[in-house]
Amino acid sequence: MNTSVEAPAKRSRLRLPSFGVQVLTGLVLGVVLGLVARSMGADGVDSATGEVDPNWLTETLSTVGGTFVTLLRAVVPPLVFLAIVASIANLREVTNAARLAWKTLSWFAITALIAVTIGIALGLVLQPGDHTSVTSDAASAPSSSGSWLDFLTGLVPANVLGLEGYDNGDGSVGFSFNVLQILVVAIAVGIATLKVGEAADPFLAFVRSALAVVQKVLWWIILLAPIATVGLLGNAVASYGWDALGSLGTFTVAIYAGLAIVLLGVYPALLKLNGLSVRQFFSGAWPAMSLAFVSRSSVGTMPLTQSVTERNLGVPRSYASFAVPLGATTKMDGCASIYPAISAIFVAQFFGLDLSVTDYVLIAFVSVIGSAATAGVTGATVMLTLTLSTLGLPLEGVGLLLAIDPILDMGRTAVNVTGQALVPTIVAKREGILDRETYDAPRGRTPWREEAEPAADREPAGAAA
Repeated sequence: MNTSVEAPAKRSRLRLPSFGVQVLTGLVLGVVLGLVARSMGADGVDSATGEVDPNWLTETLSTVGGTFVTLLRAVVPPLVFLAIVASIANLREVTNAARLAWKTLSWFAITALIAVTIGIALGLVLQPGDHTSVTSDAASAPSSSGSWLDFLTGLVPANVLGLEGYDNGDGSVGFSFNVLQILVVAIAVGIATLKVGEAADPFLAFVRSALAVVQKVLWWIILLAPIATVGLLGNAVASYGWDALGSLGTFTVAIYAGLAIVLLGVYPALLKLNGLSVRQFFSGAWPAMSLAFVSRSSVGTMPLTQSVTERNLGVPRSYASFAVPLGATTKMDGCASIYPAISAIFVAQFFGLDLSVTDYVLIAFVSVIGSAATAGVTGATVMLTLTLSTLGLPLEGVGLLLAIDPILDMGRTAVNVTGQALVPTIVAKREGILDRETYDAPRGRTPWREEAEPAADREPAGAAA
């Protein structure tokens, strides 16, 4: 008689591709579906408004991508407030907090200066304003422009939540938030908790508990990123003015060449100089970089940027929760350095105006300082108007570039977000507080491993995310 006992069959488990592969797949599907949607054409034109009615596929892609960005942006206000209050409360145990803040701002300025220098050089070499078929009919001044007073007014919160209301034009009222104002309120509350002392302990316990809940919700949202990538990129391909690239081809090449030099040349060089693996950084920051590219929103990507900076790159939460939100409002190598530098040179060349050495110095100055001056109304167009007005160039030049702005904005935002993760990583390494074990660890199948996840449920290390 056979007495052997057959071993129980191992439970099969559906293994999904790594998160990085999922996002790449989403990018490919987005391009394919976007091209299909574009080939289908529009459903018609609204007789009342004259606006083009998108077809069902374009509408679906727009809804999927837009819903994801809306979800992310909804998490930003509580995440910024709770994380900064909690991090400031932890400063009791940190002796070099002021030095960390100063070095963070210094590195923001250093990388911005490098980026704007590259932008100026490319503008002078490629002469984009002399190699364009766009006509002066496209010139138009923007409805709003940047101002040096925006920095001071942007610092003052309109209310404790940093919310701003606006008229949607259809009788309804919408709300937006100002991250810089939330940052100011959170810093004030955090300092107050330090001053109050033990009486603030119940409040801090609530803040830490609420932060854990918000981060769990954030985790659920980010797991939808591959699907959202399909919608965001698909809608971009279907909707944006790709045909306009022909008339502004040299300008587009100059912008993306500058972005590529910073992303693939300057950033890796800085990592190497600080003894950090380039591959580990980019594999760790990849989830945030890819989302930034397709969403075109540094603020919308900020929750993911902060999470990968902490959990993939090993930056302490007490520091990352301060540095990343600050970077999301003031650290913009793409929007505030490369783009306005090349654009200002383009506008000057297009209108036949000569720039002096002093003008190029002013471009660099605006790039390094101006991103903070427009932090309350962050945007590449606002930054460009600030640069043009400082140089005395025609603001009508902004209209020449609006046709391809969405296409340029993808690359600009990806570089912005990469820099927002890079600087805290470098500063943490130089200050000796970077968790090298986390930084050098193999990337998991998900963007990161949840800290509260039971060991038995964790995904094994796999391909880089």
